[in-house]
Amino acid sequence: MFEKVLIANRGEIALRVIRSCRERGLRTVAVHSEIDADALHTRLADEAICIGPADPMRSYLHIPAIIAAAEITGADAVHPGYGFLSENPEFAETCAQCGLEFIGPLPDQMRQWGDKVSARALAKSLGLPTIEGTELIEDIDDAVKKAEALGFPLLLKASGGGGGRGMHILQSKEELRAIFGTARAESRVAFGNDALYFEKYIDRPRHIEFQVLGDKHGNVHVLGERECSIQRRHQKILEEAPSVALSDELRRDMSATIRRAMGEAGYLSAGTLEFLLDDRGELTFLEMNPRIQVEHPVTELVMGIDLVDEQIRIADGKRLELPEHLAPRGHAIECRINAEDPDTFAPSPGRITELHMAGGTGVRIDSGVYGGGLVPSHYDPLIAKLIVHAPTRAQAIAKMRRALSETLIGGIVTNIPLHQRILAHPAFEEGRFSTHFLDELQA
Repeated sequence: MFEKVLIANRGEIALRVIRSCRERGLRTVAVHSEIDADALHTRLADEAICIGPADPMRSYLHIPAIIAAAEITGADAVHPGYGFLSENPEFAETCAQCGLEFIGPLPDQMRQWGDKVSARALAKSLGLPTIEGTELIEDIDDAVKKAEALGFPLLLKASGGGGGRGMHILQSKEELRAIFGTARAESRVAFGNDALYFEKYIDRPRHIEFQVLGDKHGNVHVLGERECSIQRRHQKILEEAPSVALSDELRRDMSATIRRAMGEAGYLSAGTLEFLLDDRGELTFLEMNPRIQVEHPVTELVMGIDLVDEQIRIADGKRLELPEHLAPRGHAIECRINAEDPDTFAPSPGRITELHMAGGTGVRIDSGVYGGGLVPSHYDPLIAKLIVHAPTRAQAIAKMRRALSETLIGGIVTNIPLHQRILAHPAFEEGRFSTHFLDELQA
């Protein structure tokens, strides 16, 4: 077993990893930028080391600085969290070359699943139901040809994209000609890769994802699904588990298909397969995220599993020791509390002057902030995840309403009022919504 873990991240996920490490008796190293010197993860880790200025490219995304921090502190393992370098195969390879255990998937698996075109081809070869799409687009003439063959409406997507970024819904070839150059330039800037492709557009789908774990001995477990349809511009806002849209039969059949497929692929560590559920009740593969997800706590609560602890055990060569057939217990909901205006979504960085987080039975807070602390403008606006667990969905909704009402954050604006509107909407209460729900709520 390694003894000291460096967390190559910040905010709430860094604290989340610190907690699991500490419960396992492992020492922790926090890395931080200059502006994060007083951040909570730096104060709660056993050691903290500055790796550069606020600009992520010169700190949290700067591989040499992170490796140097590991060497200076004597860390023997690295957990990347989510975002930043978590899906960077070069970072995982560099860790291995420097004698550091990377707590996550293998580099080749990141490459296979990270490119959206190759991921769809791999998923199809493994027997997963996939969305109809194209190979990479060469130029605008090739784009028009492929689009007409596939048929409008369709999605123009960045092959290196993720988190809902780099996507455009197109209704005609005129729209395609107007947006193609801009989309390619955006992709180049955002992902360092201007490769684009098409997927058939599914109108008003639900977004469903399945959690998987795989160990070094070939064991794979599928730990149920999460409902992630409440989104703003393809960015998730609220998640829950299990999904009310899936029948027991569909859940069982898809879990078995995924388990067989990921076993055949030899998948290692935690990962999430994302699907779209259409109005016919059919699931089709969207993408695979080879890392821990922001929304993993809802799975932990309904399944009674510490996913980060399982990642650590897997990296240490331990076998998964989970029951053969796990079923969700009760219902969990997660609200992402962001430092942003609830109507315009404009970022709201600043210093927190007042902080009181909700509590009580069945309430969990994953947060990286404290009263008097600074929310920088340089990073993701997520400041806390409020998660509740109750025997039924109706009880979980009631518990979340109560928890939101007693959460007080002063000095900055947050999206708590938006969550309150979502939870009060009859369509949400009744489970009748799609990925368009938030657009319609805001209209």
